[in-house]
Amino acid sequence: MKIQNKNRVFLLTLAAMLMLFGSCKKYYFDSGIHEAKYNGSTLQYLKSKQSFFDSTLTVIDLAGMNDVLDKENVTFFAPPSGSVYKSIKRLNIFLRSTGKDTVSKLSQIKPEVWRNTLSQYLFKGSFLLKDYPQRDTTSYIAFPGQNYTNYGGRIMNVGVIFNDANADGNVIKYAGYRQLFLAYIPDLSNPQIALQNNPVASSDIQTKNGVIHVLTKLKHNLGFNTDTFIDQVIASGVLPPTP
Repeated sequence: MKIQNKNRVFLLTLAAMLMLFGSCKKYYFDSGIHEAKYNGSTLQYLKSKQSFFDSTLTVIDLAGMNDVLDKENVTFFAPPSGSVYKSIKRLNIFLRSTGKDTVSKLSQIKPEVWRNTLSQYLFKGSFLLKDYPQRDTTSYIAFPGQNYTNYGGRIMNVGVIFNDANADGNVIKYAGYRQLFLAYIPDLSNPQIALQNNPVASSDIQTKNGVIHVLTKLKHNLGFNTDTFIDQVIASGVLPPTP
C-alpha cells in the first residue's frame, strides 16, 4: 500500500512538472550563426553572380574601380543591376522631356560620374552586421545608428533595425529579426532629417578582401537621390554611343 502511495505521489509530481514546463513560452528562437564566406575577392563574388550584378559590374569597370573591389579591404553595400536600370530609366525620361538624346549604353556616362556614384556604397575596412549599432527610425534619438565616411568622403548613416517579435499575440520589443540599413543623408547640415533608408537584402557575405551587403533593388535607385544623379550626368555631359 505504501509503495502504491509513493508511486501515486511520484506520478502526480511528474505530471505537475510537465504542466509547469509545458506552460512556459519560449519567446525567442536563436537559429544560430550563419557564416557566408566566399573563397575569392569581392569582385570575383560579383562576377560569380553575373545575372544579378551584370550592370553593376559594367559600372564598376567604367568607373575604373575593379582594383578597389579586387584588392582593397572594403565593405561594399552592393546595388544590384535592377537599381542601375531604374536610375537610367529616370534619366532617359528626363532627357526625352527636354528634347535630348537618351542613353542607350552605360558607357555614355562619364567615368567620373560612375566613380562618384559607386564611392557612396564603399567603406574602408570590413564591417559585419554585428559591428553596426542599433537604429530605430521611430526613436532616432535613442537609437541613431552611426555616421560613417564612405570611400568618396561623404557621410552616410548605417544601423541595424531590431524588429519586434510576436509570440502568441505578445509583442516582444526588439526581439525579432535584425536588418541592416544604409541611409543617405540629403542635408548634411541636418543629419537627422529626411534620411533615405535603404534596406539590405543579404548581409555578411565575407570575401577575401572585405564584406558585401546586398541592397534590395525594390526600394533603391542607384545614386540614392536620382535627381542628384541626373544633375551630375547632365553637368558632365553625355557621350555619344559607340558602335
